[in-house]
Amino acid sequence: MNQKSCLLRILWNLSIAGLSVSLFSCSKSPEMTLEEINAYRANNRNSLVENTVSRPWKDDGWVDGVVGGTWQATASGDPKSFNLLIAERDGSTSAILNDLYDYLVDYNVVKKEWVPNIASFEIKTDVARGTLDLYYTLRDDLYWSYYKNSSPRVKVTSDDVIFWYDEIQGDETMGSSAYNGQFMELDDGSVERITINRVDDRTFYFHFPRIVAEPLLHTNMNFGPRFLYKAAKDAGGAQGVKDLFIVETDPRTIPSMGPFFIVEYTPGQRIVYERNHDYWKKDSSGNGTPYYEREIARIVDNSNTQYLLFQQGNAETYTPSPEQLSSVVMDADNAFDSEGNYIAKKKGYTVFNAKGNMGAPFWTFNQNPKNKDKPYYNWFVCKEFRQAMSCLLNRDRIIAQTYRGLAEPKYNFFPEANAYYNPDIALEYRFDHARAKELLAKSGFKKESDGFLYDSAGNKVEFDLTITSSSTIYNDIAQIVADECKQEGITVNVRQVEFQKIVEQMTATYDWQSLFMGFGGSTIFPSQGSNVWLSSGNLHLWYPLQQKPATDWEARVDKLYSEASCMVEHEKAAPLWNEYQKILLEQCPIIYLVRGRSFFAIQNRWNLSNVYYDNINGAEIRNIFTLE
Repeated sequence: MNQKSCLLRILWNLSIAGLSVSLFSCSKSPEMTLEEINAYRANNRNSLVENTVSRPWKDDGWVDGVVGGTWQATASGDPKSFNLLIAERDGSTSAILNDLYDYLVDYNVVKKEWVPNIASFEIKTDVARGTLDLYYTLRDDLYWSYYKNSSPRVKVTSDDVIFWYDEIQGDETMGSSAYNGQFMELDDGSVERITINRVDDRTFYFHFPRIVAEPLLHTNMNFGPRFLYKAAKDAGGAQGVKDLFIVETDPRTIPSMGPFFIVEYTPGQRIVYERNHDYWKKDSSGNGTPYYEREIARIVDNSNTQYLLFQQGNAETYTPSPEQLSSVVMDADNAFDSEGNYIAKKKGYTVFNAKGNMGAPFWTFNQNPKNKDKPYYNWFVCKEFRQAMSCLLNRDRIIAQTYRGLAEPKYNFFPEANAYYNPDIALEYRFDHARAKELLAKSGFKKESDGFLYDSAGNKVEFDLTITSSSTIYNDIAQIVADECKQEGITVNVRQVEFQKIVEQMTATYDWQSLFMGFGGSTIFPSQGSNVWLSSGNLHLWYPLQQKPATDWEARVDKLYSEASCMVEHEKAAPLWNEYQKILLEQCPIIYLVRGRSFFAIQNRWNLSNVYYDNINGAEIRNIFTLE
């Protein structure tokens, strides 16, 4: 799919950009000392990095391109619907629909400032009342357009945004993940809603009942066409909305306000897009962007098949899996010289690298009281047990065996790019078997003569670790975790499960035990992820959608989040965000693993002048264009 830079959403992303290699083969080889192994890894680490391109985005402007070409991509799975509401809870659907919509504003990570996208904005603060109004004005050249003008285009207006905010996201029966984010806790403990108000066809404003630090982050959104979704809701309520644009719908009948139309969908095979010539974005020469006219996304859920397509030239980009990295890097013909100057090449491909992902995969444990009759529930709600599991997480071994040394432990809560990152606030419970023993003993666990660990009620400590079946690196890490736990008498059963089934377990059935997961996206702002960290959030994984905080520490996290999010002055907010980080690192509801260096390959048949890659933006290819 067309890869967009979007720092303002939390998306599911189970691909870990990491590296692994086996130093052993079926043939016999001389034994190596630990020093020799470390030297070997260091040399290979350096050669891999040196044979790739480092090109972070610096906001230096774009080279004007030429219109034309067909972009070949891959999609990880079929859409569940063509409905924007359904896409909120399904990563495959969201990725497929992205190019039909656009966001109000964007954030420039280089300048560290918000910039207009389809709307300009103005913030008006009433200090005396302690309230804030955020005004948006839509561009005047936005349309809901139809493929080949099969129906008249419809102007995008403020009514579209207001309807989506009030009647889709703001209607609890819709089940939107944005619902809880519309409410704010006030100083007196009461809760009020952030309201939206119409000014005219293009202008509307959000009224905040209290001043907040990042009102644009709270309100940035994409939205669907009111004239279609309202008719569906009027006819059938919430179910009528959800039944709109099901997968059997002819995608050519779905209007677009984004850069592309979906013109073909063949289940299990491919999705085809064609350019929307009504799309507003233009370069300095007046040419519409993105530049390519057509996109074909093959539906492929297997990384080996995706790699084969890339090798055959039938996919434009590829993110190497650990076992593929060496061959991908060594076979590259990079289109940049040692000084970073672009050299046009029609054959081969270029590999970019970026140090230190913003996010990291994590290990988490199910604390949902729905499972309170299961022995593992009593273990998982015990803070000392979770801390002990953190002490059995051998990050150095994970880095050495699965990342080839090209990774680093994740001990901090916020990433360095976050304004409230504090290097002095770090995880205390690091790899230490002796510390794990102490914590377990303190909680009544005892290792018996049979070598197994038992709780105070006599239950043998055995639980599942669920991982997505599509990730070999998750499996490698899980086996390391299981081995370290086994040394303390704990049996960890690694279960490989299809990703959509995991999503169902997390959001509907709640019948998982422990799992590896990763949230993609860049948490530039501390208040990102309210649906994860607040106890009422639908992605508060260990126990979502709490009516009131289940624990004192979760109540405190909620309070700190609410207060700090409303403080504009950094020096006043910092102590609150510091405490917030300390609590989450102390309680270990989520235990971060490691951050790997990431790599990204792209075919040279495209002009790569506008291609950048870094750990905040990811792959910046929105302005790529053909060499032909």
